[in-house]
Amino acid sequence: MTNIQAVADFLENFAPSRLAEDWDNVGLLMGDPLAEAVRVMTCLTITPASAAEAIERRANLIVAHHPLPFRPLKRLTTDNTVGGMLWNLARAGVAIYSPHTAFDSAAAGINQQLAAGLGLTNIRPLAPIADASPSLGSGRVGEFATARPLGEVAAALKSFLKIGGLHQVGDDAAEISRVAVGCGSAGQFLSSARDADCQLLVTGETNFHTCLEAEATGVALLLPGHYASERFGVERLADELSEAFPALEVWASQREQDPLTWV
Repeated sequence: MTNIQAVADFLENFAPSRLAEDWDNVGLLMGDPLAEAVRVMTCLTITPASAAEAIERRANLIVAHHPLPFRPLKRLTTDNTVGGMLWNLARAGVAIYSPHTAFDSAAAGINQQLAAGLGLTNIRPLAPIADASPSLGSGRVGEFATARPLGEVAAALKSFLKIGGLHQVGDDAAEISRVAVGCGSAGQFLSSARDADCQLLVTGETNFHTCLEAEATGVALLLPGHYASERFGVERLADELSEAFPALEVWASQREQDPLTWV
């Protein structure tokens, strides 16, 4: 029998919680660690749709990239969205594990996968962790073997993420040789990208003023959206879990979708 703790131990080894940001909430967040794990669902975010899917398919564990709960709760009632989801999942015996920023920064985590998917080489952390392996840290930076125009990099990113559009700051013809990567919402990496002599920062989303600062300082931005920049990672994580635990039924949520659409 495989229990919840065995899956949690695998995830801790894959994305060690010591890599998580201080403000984050990672690890096994809800559930009985000794309960049997038979069916596991991964998702980017627990939403009413993905929570209902987990319950209907009798999942024992949800591995959600974004933590639920994220902030401490003073009460757990069904008169709000978060409380209702947690109550229903707990009643159905569904545990919750979140790797979040530990998965972002792990050696084989989302940022590493995103950088590799772009075709970058010599990939290393943008902000290495002191006294840790050189492969561990926040964000990633890497190079193209030969410089490529920004428009070509944008097309490659859309192809890798299987999306139809993205936001871009910078001219299509701008030559790009070194790229910084930060999945999700990582506009705060702009100054680090500039200090690392990157011509481009790829992140899911950022605010308007960061876009203006990037334009003013000559660093291009590609913004495919928060969802798109991370969803592929939880799909691959489902594959990792299936390989590690072949007796389990593991799937990436089929009902989860980006709340934002291009119109």
